[in-house]
Amino acid sequence: MSNEIIHILLVEDEDPHAELIKRAFEDYEDEFRLHRVHSLSEARIWINKNQPRLIIADWRLPDGESLELLPNHLDPLATPIILMTSYGNERIAVEALKSGALDYVVKSPESLLDMPHLARKALDQWTVRADRIHMQEALSESETHFRLLAENASDMITRIKVTGKMFYISPACKSILGYTSEEMIGHSCFQYIHPEDMPMIKKLLRQYSKNHTYTVTHRSMHKDGSYIWLETSARAILDDETQTIIEIQATSRNITERKRAEEALKNAHDQLREAYERTIEGWVRALDLRDKETEGHTQRVTEITIRVAKQIGFTEEELSHLKRGALLHDMGKIGIPDEILQKTGPLTATEWERMRQHPIHAYNMLSPIAYLNPALDIPFYHHERWDGSGYPHGLKGENIPLAARLFAIVDVWDALRSDRPYRKEMPRTEVIDYLHKNAGILFDPRLIDIFIQFVEDNNI
Repeated sequence: MSNEIIHILLVEDEDPHAELIKRAFEDYEDEFRLHRVHSLSEARIWINKNQPRLIIADWRLPDGESLELLPNHLDPLATPIILMTSYGNERIAVEALKSGALDYVVKSPESLLDMPHLARKALDQWTVRADRIHMQEALSESETHFRLLAENASDMITRIKVTGKMFYISPACKSILGYTSEEMIGHSCFQYIHPEDMPMIKKLLRQYSKNHTYTVTHRSMHKDGSYIWLETSARAILDDETQTIIEIQATSRNITERKRAEEALKNAHDQLREAYERTIEGWVRALDLRDKETEGHTQRVTEITIRVAKQIGFTEEELSHLKRGALLHDMGKIGIPDEILQKTGPLTATEWERMRQHPIHAYNMLSPIAYLNPALDIPFYHHERWDGSGYPHGLKGENIPLAARLFAIVDVWDALRSDRPYRKEMPRTEVIDYLHKNAGILFDPRLIDIFIQFVEDNNI
């Protein structure tokens, strides 16, 4: 209870009744202060000068009925009133309560002496009513503000029931979807959504949580039958007590032009990527034409490397870079003179020194092309060896990139299994023995086990 003294106006022309009420309030002087007047005219004067929190008034007074003091529908928060009468009946009680009285009391010694409790009860009821009215006013003001914003927004604002039925749509729907608000209200939002986007939208509806806004792009049907792209931000409005969804509020804007621009950009990117891939294939064919002895080697090692990489968990993006790197693994040999590259006999030490430069040539040629940077591991490092005996940097163990370690095994496998001018292909079992013997020396031992198992499983 507040420490503020509550001022009560008592309007009673009969002294005995007034004295009983005064006596009842004597024990509550720290809570209530009672002020008595004898008539309606005195009551009006006192009310004009003061602001009582509660009025306790006899029904019939010398100059009229105290119903005149009751609040009307235009002023529901006027001072609350308890009406008293000596001749109570049901009709009078109903009339009093319908007219706005908080309570109706038939005079008796008991009821008059109980007036402090009745006063407290009436004030509690009035507080509840005032809170409800203030809440309704706030909601009404909020609704008015919402509609003012929504009616003038360029984005389409929609309020949707949990069933999907729309019960408010802002006028912007006309410029976005071609429909008027009246044509869409009462219909399910689902009937306008593209069938392919429906599962995503329904999944989101099941995942809504309080104070979280979800933004999605989807297609909606225009009145002309075409589909346009919308970007929709939506949030759930939940019941404070049950935490269940009572409605969805959504804001949508037309992003069809943006989507077209994105699609055009994607197409241009795809065309550029396709041009790069065709260019890479052209380089590989040029290498094959120059070095007839290894023709077909590049395509074979690329295919096998990709198949093994898939098995050990490379992602799709990593596989794309791996494929380009495998295709370009000998690109640096363009910088090697024909007399060395096409020599049929053993190379001299000086010639080997020149040959070992081809990974560096590959790096220098390809690294300026940003598109190929993620694919450089194989062209630059595929001649590095597990024990550090490789070239061009002498990297050891896992310091060698994984793609290069894997490709090195496949590269040697295909080279040994192919005819060369200076030797015939080695038998399959001998090549497998060679790889086993050099696991942990030249090659990553874990990858050797995986590769040989792959060879056995696929009978390569």
